[in-house]
Amino acid sequence: MWTSSGMNRTIAALTNLQPPSPQTAFLDETLGRMGSLEARLARGKKEIRKAQRLRYDVFYKEGGAIPDPKTAFTRRDADRFDKYCEHLIVIDHAWTNRFGKVKPKIVGAYRLLRGDMAQKAGGFYSAGEYDIAPLLARHAGKRILELGRSCVLESHRSKRAIELLWRGLLAYIRAHRIDVLIGCASFPGVSPRAHAEALSYLAHYAGAEGEWRVRAHSDLYLPMAMIAKDALDEKSAREALSPLIKGYLRLGARFGDGAVVDIKFNTTDVFVVMPVDRIGARYIEHFSAPERRAA
Repeated sequence: MWTSSGMNRTIAALTNLQPPSPQTAFLDETLGRMGSLEARLARGKKEIRKAQRLRYDVFYKEGGAIPDPKTAFTRRDADRFDKYCEHLIVIDHAWTNRFGKVKPKIVGAYRLLRGDMAQKAGGFYSAGEYDIAPLLARHAGKRILELGRSCVLESHRSKRAIELLWRGLLAYIRAHRIDVLIGCASFPGVSPRAHAEALSYLAHYAGAEGEWRVRAHSDLYLPMAMIAKDALDEKSAREALSPLIKGYLRLGARFGDGAVVDIKFNTTDVFVVMPVDRIGARYIEHFSAPERRAA
Protein backbone atom coordinates (compact mmCIF):
# COMPACT_ATOMS: atom_id res chain seq x y z
CA MET A 1 0.00 0.00 0.00
CA TRP A 2 2.86 2.34 0.86
CA THR A 3 6.15 1.25 -0.68
CA SER A 4 9.47 1.49 1.15
CA SER A 5 10.81 3.80 -1.56
CA GLY A 6 7.78 6.06 -1.09
CA MET A 7 8.37 6.07 2.65
CA ASN A 8 12.04 6.96 2.17
CA ARG A 9 11.15 9.87 -0.13
CA THR A 10 8.59 11.11 2.38
CA ILE A 11 10.99 10.92 5.33
CA ALA A 12 13.70 12.66 3.28
CA ALA A 13 11.32 15.50 2.50
CA LEU A 14 10.22 15.73 6.12
CA THR A 15 13.78 16.08 7.37
CA ASN A 16 14.01 19.38 5.48
CA LEU A 17 11.25 20.89 7.60
CA GLN A 18 12.53 23.47 10.05
CA PRO A 19 11.43 22.87 13.64
CA PRO A 20 8.88 25.47 14.68
CA SER A 21 9.63 28.08 17.31
CA PRO A 22 6.09 29.24 18.04
CA GLN A 23 4.49 31.02 20.94
CA THR A 24 2.31 28.12 22.06
CA ALA A 25 1.77 28.72 25.77
CA PHE A 26 -1.82 29.86 25.28
CA LEU A 27 -2.70 26.51 23.65
CA ASP A 28 -3.12 25.17 27.18
CA GLU A 29 -6.04 27.56 27.53
CA THR A 30 -9.58 27.49 26.19
CA LEU A 31 -9.43 28.12 22.44
CA GLY A 32 -13.10 28.96 22.03
CA ARG A 33 -16.38 28.88 23.89
CA MET A 34 -20.05 29.03 22.89
CA GLY A 35 -22.58 28.49 25.64
CA SER A 36 -21.79 25.17 27.29
CA LEU A 37 -19.34 24.16 24.54
CA GLU A 38 -15.58 24.61 24.91
CA ALA A 39 -12.79 23.94 22.39
CA ARG A 40 -9.25 23.16 23.55
CA LEU A 41 -6.48 20.61 23.21
CA ALA A 42 -6.86 17.31 25.04
CA ARG A 43 -4.98 17.23 28.32
CA GLY A 44 -3.39 13.90 29.10
CA LYS A 45 -4.03 10.29 28.17
CA LYS A 46 -7.47 10.13 29.79
CA GLU A 47 -8.92 12.82 27.51
CA ILE A 48 -7.20 11.32 24.47
CA ARG A 49 -8.83 7.97 25.24
CA LYS A 50 -12.20 9.72 25.49
CA ALA A 51 -11.62 11.32 22.08
CA GLN A 52 -10.76 7.86 20.73
CA ARG A 53 -14.01 6.54 22.22
CA LEU A 54 -15.93 9.29 20.39
CA ARG A 55 -14.16 8.32 17.17
CA TYR A 56 -15.17 4.70 17.72
CA ASP A 57 -18.80 5.68 18.23
CA VAL A 58 -18.85 7.82 15.07
CA PHE A 59 -16.69 5.71 12.73
CA TYR A 60 -17.51 2.17 13.83
CA LYS A 61 -20.92 2.15 15.53
CA GLU A 62 -22.46 4.77 13.26
CA GLY A 63 -20.31 4.72 10.14
CA GLY A 64 -19.90 0.97 9.68
CA ALA A 65 -16.11 0.78 9.96
CA ILE A 66 -14.79 -2.74 10.56
CA PRO A 67 -12.95 -3.08 13.90
CA ASP A 68 -10.04 -5.40 14.45
CA PRO A 69 -10.20 -7.51 17.64
CA LYS A 70 -8.29 -4.95 19.74
CA THR A 71 -10.48 -2.06 18.59
CA ALA A 72 -13.65 -4.07 19.23
CA PHE A 73 -12.44 -4.94 22.74
CA THR A 74 -11.32 -1.45 23.76
CA ARG A 75 -14.12 0.33 21.87
CA ARG A 76 -11.62 3.03 20.95
CA ASP A 77 -10.37 4.10 17.52
CA ALA A 78 -6.59 4.24 17.97
CA ASP A 79 -3.52 3.67 15.84
CA ARG A 80 0.24 4.22 15.95
CA PHE A 81 -0.07 7.87 14.89
CA ASP A 82 -2.09 8.97 17.92
CA LYS A 83 0.90 9.28 20.24
CA TYR A 84 2.57 11.69 17.82
CA CYS A 85 -0.53 13.88 17.44
CA GLU A 86 -2.25 16.57 19.40
CA HIS A 87 -5.99 16.20 19.77
CA LEU A 88 -8.32 19.16 19.42
CA ILE A 89 -11.57 18.50 21.26
CA VAL A 90 -14.94 20.14 21.89
CA ILE A 91 -16.43 19.53 25.35
CA ASP A 92 -20.09 19.97 26.27
CA HIS A 93 -20.05 21.02 29.92
CA ALA A 94 -23.84 20.69 30.17
CA TRP A 95 -24.01 17.08 28.96
CA THR A 96 -26.48 15.00 30.96
CA ASN A 97 -25.78 11.27 31.27
CA ARG A 98 -28.42 8.52 31.34
CA PHE A 99 -28.74 8.93 35.12
CA GLY A 100 -29.66 12.60 34.75
CA LYS A 101 -26.34 13.82 36.12
CA VAL A 102 -24.52 16.70 34.43
CA LYS A 103 -21.12 15.39 33.36
CA PRO A 104 -18.87 17.10 30.76
CA LYS A 105 -18.47 15.03 27.60
CA ILE A 106 -16.21 15.24 24.54
CA VAL A 107 -18.55 15.74 21.57
CA GLY A 108 -16.11 16.73 18.81
CA ALA A 109 -12.51 15.97 17.87
CA TYR A 110 -9.78 16.60 15.30
CA ARG A 111 -6.42 14.84 15.17
CA LEU A 112 -3.47 17.15 14.39
CA LEU A 113 -0.13 15.83 13.10
CA ARG A 114 2.60 18.41 12.51
CA GLY A 115 5.44 17.79 10.09
CA ASP A 116 8.10 17.65 12.80
CA MET A 117 6.11 14.97 14.62
CA ALA A 118 5.32 13.09 11.40
CA GLN A 119 9.07 12.74 10.95
CA LYS A 120 9.19 10.84 14.26
CA ALA A 121 6.15 8.78 13.25
CA GLY A 122 7.78 7.70 9.97
CA GLY A 123 5.53 9.85 7.78
CA PHE A 124 2.04 11.27 7.52
CA TYR A 125 -1.04 9.04 7.77
CA SER A 126 -2.31 10.18 4.35
CA ALA A 127 0.87 8.89 2.70
CA GLY A 128 -0.64 5.43 2.97
CA GLU A 129 -3.18 6.41 0.27
CA TYR A 130 -1.52 9.25 -1.65
CA ASP A 131 1.95 9.85 -3.02
CA ILE A 132 2.69 13.01 -1.07
CA ALA A 133 6.49 12.77 -1.22
CA PRO A 134 6.73 15.04 -4.33
CA LEU A 135 4.49 17.62 -2.62
CA LEU A 136 6.68 17.61 0.50
CA ALA A 137 9.83 17.88 -1.59
CA ARG A 138 8.45 20.86 -3.54
CA HIS A 139 7.60 22.61 -0.30
CA ALA A 140 10.60 21.65 1.81
CA GLY A 141 10.95 24.04 4.73
CA LYS A 142 7.25 24.82 4.99
CA ARG A 143 5.41 23.82 8.13
CA ILE A 144 2.75 21.26 7.29
CA LEU A 145 -0.15 20.15 9.45
CA GLU A 146 -2.15 17.02 8.67
CA LEU A 147 -5.79 17.05 9.74
CA GLY A 148 -7.45 13.73 10.43
CA ARG A 149 -10.12 11.79 12.30
CA SER A 150 -12.55 14.71 12.25
CA CYS A 151 -15.78 13.75 14.00
CA VAL A 152 -18.69 15.25 15.91
CA LEU A 153 -21.26 13.38 17.97
CA GLU A 154 -24.54 13.08 16.05
CA SER A 155 -26.47 15.09 18.65
CA HIS A 156 -24.01 18.00 18.27
CA ARG A 157 -23.63 18.29 14.51
CA SER A 158 -24.67 21.88 14.60
CA LYS A 159 -22.94 24.97 13.36
CA ARG A 160 -21.69 25.78 16.86
CA ALA A 161 -19.70 22.59 17.44
CA ILE A 162 -18.12 22.66 13.98
CA GLU A 163 -17.32 26.37 14.27
CA LEU A 164 -15.60 25.78 17.60
CA LEU A 165 -13.40 23.09 16.04
CA TRP A 166 -12.38 25.56 13.34
CA ARG A 167 -11.78 28.29 15.89
CA GLY A 168 -9.47 26.02 17.82
CA LEU A 169 -7.77 24.90 14.63
CA LEU A 170 -7.08 28.48 13.57
CA ALA A 171 -5.52 29.23 16.96
CA TYR A 172 -3.30 26.16 16.56
CA ILE A 173 -2.29 27.16 13.02
CA ARG A 174 -1.26 30.60 14.22
CA ALA A 175 0.63 29.34 17.26
CA HIS A 176 2.67 26.84 15.26
CA ARG A 177 3.01 29.11 12.21
CA ILE A 178 1.57 26.45 9.93
CA ASP A 179 1.95 27.06 6.18
CA VAL A 180 -0.03 24.20 4.64
CA LEU A 181 -2.91 21.94 5.73
CA ILE A 182 -3.23 18.46 4.26
CA GLY A 183 -5.28 15.36 4.96
CA CYS A 184 -7.95 13.00 3.72
CA ALA A 185 -11.67 13.75 3.71
CA SER A 186 -14.22 10.99 3.31
CA PHE A 187 -17.50 10.12 1.66
CA PRO A 188 -19.55 7.33 3.29
CA GLY A 189 -19.41 3.88 1.75
CA VAL A 190 -17.02 2.07 -0.55
CA SER A 191 -18.79 2.75 -3.84
CA PRO A 192 -17.32 5.82 -5.58
CA ARG A 193 -20.09 5.58 -8.16
CA ALA A 194 -22.57 6.53 -5.42
CA HIS A 195 -20.75 9.87 -5.18
CA ALA A 196 -20.19 10.38 -8.89
CA GLU A 197 -21.62 13.91 -8.91
CA ALA A 198 -19.60 15.15 -5.94
CA LEU A 199 -16.34 13.49 -6.99
CA SER A 200 -16.72 14.76 -10.56
CA TYR A 201 -17.29 18.27 -9.21
CA LEU A 202 -14.07 18.16 -7.19
CA ALA A 203 -12.14 16.83 -10.19
CA HIS A 204 -13.45 19.46 -12.63
CA TYR A 205 -13.69 22.53 -10.41
CA ALA A 206 -11.38 22.05 -7.44
CA GLY A 207 -8.45 19.90 -8.52
CA ALA A 208 -5.02 20.74 -7.11
CA GLU A 209 -2.66 21.83 -9.87
CA GLY A 210 0.99 22.69 -10.37
CA GLU A 211 3.04 22.76 -7.18
CA TRP A 212 0.08 21.46 -5.13
CA ARG A 213 -0.74 18.44 -7.28
CA VAL A 214 -1.01 15.08 -5.47
CA ARG A 215 -2.03 11.73 -6.92
CA ALA A 216 -3.35 8.59 -5.27
CA HIS A 217 -0.99 5.61 -5.27
CA SER A 218 -1.38 3.75 -8.56
CA ASP A 219 -2.60 0.52 -6.98
CA LEU A 220 -5.34 2.42 -5.11
CA TYR A 221 -6.23 5.06 -7.70
CA LEU A 222 -9.87 5.42 -8.75
CA PRO A 223 -10.85 8.13 -11.27
CA MET A 224 -12.98 10.94 -9.85
CA ALA A 225 -14.25 12.54 -13.06
CA MET A 226 -16.99 9.99 -13.71
CA ILE A 227 -19.29 12.58 -15.27
CA ALA A 228 -18.07 14.87 -18.06
CA LYS A 229 -17.84 18.53 -17.10
CA ASP A 230 -20.35 19.64 -19.73
CA ALA A 231 -22.84 17.01 -18.51
CA LEU A 232 -22.49 17.82 -14.82
CA ASP A 233 -25.21 19.76 -12.99
CA GLU A 234 -22.90 22.07 -11.01
CA LYS A 235 -25.49 23.12 -8.44
CA SER A 236 -26.66 19.58 -7.77
CA ALA A 237 -23.08 18.35 -7.52
CA ARG A 238 -22.17 21.01 -4.95
CA GLU A 239 -25.19 20.06 -2.87
CA ALA A 240 -23.97 16.46 -2.88
CA LEU A 241 -20.76 17.43 -1.07
CA SER A 242 -20.49 16.83 2.67
CA PRO A 243 -20.59 19.85 5.01
CA LEU A 244 -16.92 19.29 5.88
CA ILE A 245 -15.80 19.28 2.25
CA LYS A 246 -17.96 22.32 1.50
CA GLY A 247 -16.23 24.05 4.39
CA TYR A 248 -12.80 23.13 3.04
CA LEU A 249 -13.78 24.50 -0.38
CA ARG A 250 -14.93 27.81 1.09
CA LEU A 251 -11.58 28.14 2.82
CA GLY A 252 -9.68 27.65 -0.44
CA ALA A 253 -8.83 23.94 -0.38
CA ARG A 254 -7.99 21.94 -3.48
CA PHE A 255 -8.23 18.20 -3.98
CA GLY A 256 -5.87 15.50 -5.18
CA ASP A 257 -6.12 13.35 -8.29
CA GLY A 258 -7.93 10.10 -7.64
CA ALA A 259 -10.22 8.72 -4.96
CA VAL A 260 -9.25 5.84 -2.67
CA VAL A 261 -11.59 3.26 -1.14
CA ASP A 262 -10.86 2.49 2.51
CA ILE A 263 -12.49 -0.87 3.21
CA LYS A 264 -11.73 -0.80 6.94
CA PHE A 265 -13.40 2.56 7.51
CA ASN A 266 -16.17 1.99 4.95
CA THR A 267 -15.32 5.25 3.17
CA THR A 268 -14.24 6.71 -0.15
CA ASP A 269 -11.41 9.15 0.48
CA VAL A 270 -10.13 12.25 -1.29
CA PHE A 271 -6.95 14.19 -0.58
CA VAL A 272 -7.18 17.79 0.62
CA VAL A 273 -4.44 20.42 0.38
CA MET A 274 -4.94 23.95 1.69
CA PRO A 275 -2.18 26.61 1.73
CA VAL A 276 -2.87 28.79 4.75
CA ASP A 277 -2.10 31.99 2.86
CA ARG A 278 -5.08 31.27 0.60
CA ILE A 279 -7.58 31.28 3.44
CA GLY A 280 -9.65 34.42 2.98
CA ALA A 281 -9.37 37.22 5.54
CA ARG A 282 -13.12 37.15 6.19
CA TYR A 283 -12.92 33.50 7.28
CA ILE A 284 -9.93 34.19 9.50
CA GLU A 285 -11.91 37.03 11.07
CA HIS A 286 -14.99 34.85 11.46
CA PHE A 287 -13.21 31.95 13.14
CA SER A 288 -10.93 34.07 15.34
CA ALA A 289 -11.82 34.26 19.00
CA PRO A 290 -12.95 37.82 19.78
CA GLU A 291 -10.09 38.42 22.20
CA ARG A 292 -7.52 37.44 19.54
CA ARG A 293 -8.97 39.16 16.49
CA ALA A 294 -6.95 42.30 17.04
CA ALA A 295 -3.76 40.25 16.76
